Amino acid sequence: MSAPARPESIAHLEKLIAALAARGIVSEAELAAQRARTDAASPENGARMVARAWTDPAYRALMLRDGTAAAEAAGVSMAGAPPLGVLEDTATRHHLVVCTLCSCYPRALLGYPPHWYKSAAYRARAVREPRAVLAEWGTHLPDSVEIRVVDSTADFRWMVLPVQPAHTAGWPAERLAGLVTRDVLVGVALP
Repeated sequence: MSAPARPESIAHLEKLIAALAARGIVSEAELAAQRARTDAASPENGARMVARAWTDPAYRALMLRDGTAAAEAAGVSMAGAPPLGVLEDTATRHHLVVCTLCSCYPRALLGYPPHWYKSAAYRARAVREPRAVLAEWGTHLPDSVEIRVVDSTADFRWMVLPVQPAHTAGWPAERLAGLVTRDVLVGVALP
């Protein structure tokens, strides 16, 4: 955990912002918009996208073709973010997202990454022994299911489109979204 900002640090930041604004590099409106985007970042954004994909075939096709456009269509600004790819789980393939170098993560859709996602142990073990890592999360997949580990990078972010549980057919999107957690969206859990 980092130390709280010291008053002189805040004063320096305010001076920097004022200087950038005076030069027309950034406006207060742009800063306010960025603060609003940051505050809106949450796993519920990704959950709503998944639920919509489960109930709307045209949106599902868009999501799989262009994750960034699908996020924007769902009202989530991806301004300044790397492109988003969406990995479709199937009955025979399960995706696990990891950033092997640091903690690259689609924050606008999932909020801030959890501490375990950034840990060296998770990053290394997810690549070496993904089935064992999933089992530790309580996610047990048959041996017939291929586990594909996908590296999220500074240039491209990923999220998972899980298989909709069969017993939820016909549920409204709002109810379906409640099944989808941050852990589901990176593949360590199932809905």
